Amino acid sequence: MDDWLGQLAMLLGEARLSDEEQGLLLDVARDVAHGTERKATPIATFLLGAAVARRVAAGEDRRAALSGAAVELRGILPEVPPA
Repeated sequence: MDDWLGQLAMLLGEARLSDEEQGLLLDVARDVAHGTERKATPIATFLLGAAVARRVAAGEDRRAALSGAAVELRGILPEVPPA
């Protein structure tokens, strides 16, 4: 998977995601899938990426932009009752 994601990043003209960034994205995707409808996950991750791009364009470091946008996204997720 890492090889393919690296190829995709290069094709799209983006820097390869670090292991930390990949982990954060997977965690956020899981939180969205379990906190809302599963079909909201790809749309939420697209919107998260757009927010990160906007923050980076404004001068924020990508890692900080991703972390900040993830905090905002998680802030509006419904509470999931414990299993």
